[in-house]
Amino acid sequence: MIPDSMNVIVNRVMKPDMSSYSPALWQIPLSRPLSEKVEQLHQSLFDRLSLVSGQHQVIRFASSMAAEDMVLIDAMVKVSAPIEIFTLDTGRLHQETLDMVGIAEQHYGLSIKRVQPEPRDIEGFISVHGLNGFYDSEEAKKACCRARKVLPLDQALSGSDAWITGQRQEQAVTRVALQFAELDNARDIAKYNPLFDWLAADVWTYLEHHSVPIHPLHLQGYPSIGCEPCTRAIRADEETRAGRWWWLQQANKECGLHVK
Repeated sequence: MIPDSMNVIVNRVMKPDMSSYSPALWQIPLSRPLSEKVEQLHQSLFDRLSLVSGQHQVIRFASSMAAEDMVLIDAMVKVSAPIEIFTLDTGRLHQETLDMVGIAEQHYGLSIKRVQPEPRDIEGFISVHGLNGFYDSEEAKKACCRARKVLPLDQALSGSDAWITGQRQEQAVTRVALQFAELDNARDIAKYNPLFDWLAADVWTYLEHHSVPIHPLHLQGYPSIGCEPCTRAIRADEETRAGRWWWLQQANKECGLHVK
């Protein structure tokens, strides 16, 4: 039986209170593409996922439960794609993200694996840098991401021959060259970005059109969602990933998961 508290969360996420928006913060895009484009985009996504499913034996998808990843989960269910879904439970996620895992499982009737870092890797980071040492330097930030995200991802993808991401070209300068099909040289497996050519408006149109649950932090000015200490809401005039590791003044807003 689903606890009453979970039903409250589901209702809040499925039917967000739009009055909670702050005009100074980023907001969910209101523009929508033409209906003809919507149908083409959605069918193209379904076709891409079906193509990947037909070409590989063991396919895995690392979901952050943010907007793009919820689009992909919904589409995977619609085309019955045999893709294993997991989330990287870093130990520093927002409670809202952890809640979203359960919401997605309930909504779609599926199981999402929680992949956690090895305690020895976290202890090693803390012994050198301290719990929140990632604020001190780029080196420490990379070390934290490696312990909490990169190494667990490597383990989660072990034995697979392909993985799927929710990356889009529009998201950051580091992603403008994204293609649908790529090779993950670091892990020697195929990598697919089914939403690589989608715009933000396309993502939100899909979510709206298919009544997909959305992460509540998107209603609080967060277009990009990572670990709680390393993510903040952004202003409407900032770049999409400006809230990630905001104390570091560099253009590369990546954690190391997506390496060539």
